[in-house]
Amino acid sequence: MIAEDEWLVVIDRQKVFAESEWSAWACADGTYYDTNEAFAKLAKAFGDRVVYTRYVAPIPPKDAWVDYFKDWPQFLVPPDDPIYDLTDETAALAEGHQVVDRTTFGKWGQQLIDAIGGAKKITVCGVATDCCVLTTVLAAADNGVAVRVPADACAGSTPENQELALNTMRLFEPLITVTDTASILA
Repeated sequence: MIAEDEWLVVIDRQKVFAESEWSAWACADGTYYDTNEAFAKLAKAFGDRVVYTRYVAPIPPKDAWVDYFKDWPQFLVPPDDPIYDLTDETAALAEGHQVVDRTTFGKWGQQLIDAIGGAKKITVCGVATDCCVLTTVLAAADNGVAVRVPADACAGSTPENQELALNTMRLFEPLITVTDTASILA
C-alpha cells in the first residue's frame, strides 16, 4: 500500500545504464529492461509524487573523481550529452515531473529532499542497485527516512551484485525494507 505522504524516487534510468551495445556502464545481460514493467506500474501508481534522478559526470572532475575518470574517459561528457538522457520509456513517464541531476553516485541531498517536499517515506527504484540506488537508500535511511526498495524494479551491474546490494540493504531493516512491486501496490 502506498501512503499518501510517500514519494517514489526513480534513480538513473538512463541510456548509459541500459544500452549495453555501446555502454560499459550498462546493467549486464539486459537486466535493465527486465525492470520496465515494475517501474512503470510504480510510476503510474504514485501519480504526481514521483521524482527522477540522473547521474551526470562532474566537469571537470575533482579529487578522487580525477582518477576514476582515467578508467572511464568516454563518460566524461557534458550533462546534456545524449548518453545521459533518460531512456525513452522513462522519459515518457517522467514528463511533467522534476528531474534531479547529481554528479555523485548517491542522489540524496538537499535538491532531492526539496523535490520530495521533505517526505519521510520513500520508495526507491532504478539502477544500478549496487551503486546509485544503494548509496541513495543508505543516505536517506541514515537521515531518518523510511525507505522501501522493490527489488523487481531495480537492476544491478550484474545479477550477483544486485543480490549483494539487496542483502546489504536488508541489514538496515526496519529503516530499509526490501520488497517487490506487487506488495507495494497491494
